[in-house]
Amino acid sequence: MRRVRAVLRFAWEFVVGDDWRIAATVAAAIGVTALLGDDGVRAWWLLPIVVIVVLTTSIWTLARTRR
Repeated sequence: MRRVRAVLRFAWEFVVGDDWRIAATVAAAIGVTALLGDDGVRAWWLLPIVVIVVLTTSIWTLARTRR
């Protein structure tokens, strides 16, 4: 059981890391992309755009708070 907890703790730290908002936004984008794909919409472009916007926002926020 200790190994299972260690693996789950590692997975949590790997996916969520320092900012849970990034993980939640990317998970939501994956879900929206999947839903649009099920409806026949070619939504492959949505996830890269969301990732670029989220990373840019995160870097900008970090740079502003470190001044």
